[in-house]
Amino acid sequence: MRISFTDLWHYRDLLYFLTWREVAVRYKQTLLGFAWAIIQPLLAMVVFSVFLGRLAKVPSDGVPYPVFSYLGLLPWTYFSAALTRSSMSLVSNQNLLSKVYFPRLLIPLSGTLSALADFLIALAVLIGLMFWYHITPSISTIVMFPLLTVLCSLAATGVGMWLAALNVQYRDVQHAVPFLIQVWMYATPVVYPASLVPAKWRLLYAVNPLTGIIESFRASALGRPIDWPTLGISTLVILAAVAFGVWRFGRVERQFADIV
Repeated sequence: MRISFTDLWHYRDLLYFLTWREVAVRYKQTLLGFAWAIIQPLLAMVVFSVFLGRLAKVPSDGVPYPVFSYLGLLPWTYFSAALTRSSMSLVSNQNLLSKVYFPRLLIPLSGTLSALADFLIALAVLIGLMFWYHITPSISTIVMFPLLTVLCSLAATGVGMWLAALNVQYRDVQHAVPFLIQVWMYATPVVYPASLVPAKWRLLYAVNPLTGIIESFRASALGRPIDWPTLGISTLVILAAVAFGVWRFGRVERQFADIV
């Protein structure tokens, strides 16, 4: 079954409702509410700054390690949250699948978009950190951050669609995703610089779509040259992941109501 993008546009109001519901449910009956969006990456930054930055002396390319690590953790936290919500979305909303027709792709998309709320809130901490360490954001930050955020969303959506469809058939996926994300993080320059990777492995390393995103995220924030070849390779991989995710999702979409 082919994905109808006309239907996706027609049901855009439903996408807004599903996204807002995801955000509301996540923080419903929580004591700290939206503060969790700040607490999670902030505490991770503190832990990595103490154990990797201070004790292990992991290099940070001349940038204060708290700023360096947070510039990696911010997009990574968004990606991992978006991927988790997207991959679990169909099973979590199985009551909707058998009732009325709507493009099923809206469900994993709402999971990806709802994580943007946390990302935007946590972005305020980055501004505060850079101010504290007297680092002035460059002009390229304003231009590149939205673009890199879109690429990060597409990466999470592409992989999330495939995992969401797979999770409907094999519930093992919900147990594998946290492990996948944990391994993926350490294969990505989140808390260490990509410069530590030997030159002969750089091309293979760039195949990881988050490599180009996070390195470009740091470079644009700090006013440094962006590694365009690495970002280009990562972008091509992301577009391929989205194309495969849409194709795979469309093939099994009709079976969702019967399986869940």
